Amino acid sequence: MPTEESIDHQNPFWSVGRELRETIDATLPKLRSLSDRQADQPRAPGKWSPKQIIGHLIDSAANNHQRFVRAQQGTELTLPGYEQDHWVRCQHYADRSWEDVINLWHAYNAHLAHVIGLISEERRAVPCTIGSNAPVTLGFLAHDYVRHLRHHLAQIDALR
Repeated sequence: MPTEESIDHQNPFWSVGRELRETIDATLPKLRSLSDRQADQPRAPGKWSPKQIIGHLIDSAANNHQRFVRAQQGTELTLPGYEQDHWVRCQHYADRSWEDVINLWHAYNAHLAHVIGLISEERRAVPCTIGSNAPVTLGFLAHDYVRHLRHHLAQIDALR
């Protein structure tokens, strides 16, 4: 996870939500242009396929959804981390249709864009501890979520 100091996380939440929505909407046609066969091909030996990468982003959405909502409940948040390979493996994204995977990814992220966009700025500094990582702020988590999503979309050449 990048450090809090390495990410500019001062944009208002409404702006982060808009950036997320614009990213997923702009990327969806490129993802839909991939065939099931292309989506099943690992990027390199031992690497995830585009389908597994989008599956990982669904898992990231699920984990971060909890973070974004629960961090608005109290004065601090502590949640476990997650083992990404386990999540991708046990959910068998490779066995799903490409269309099902990208539709779930897009719908879940559209909802998160809505959730992030409505977080009160008063909650920005809530400290969040994820697994054994040092605490970061809710503002950092929101910005890092979009950075992480864009990183993985670039890996499968879906982000231009």
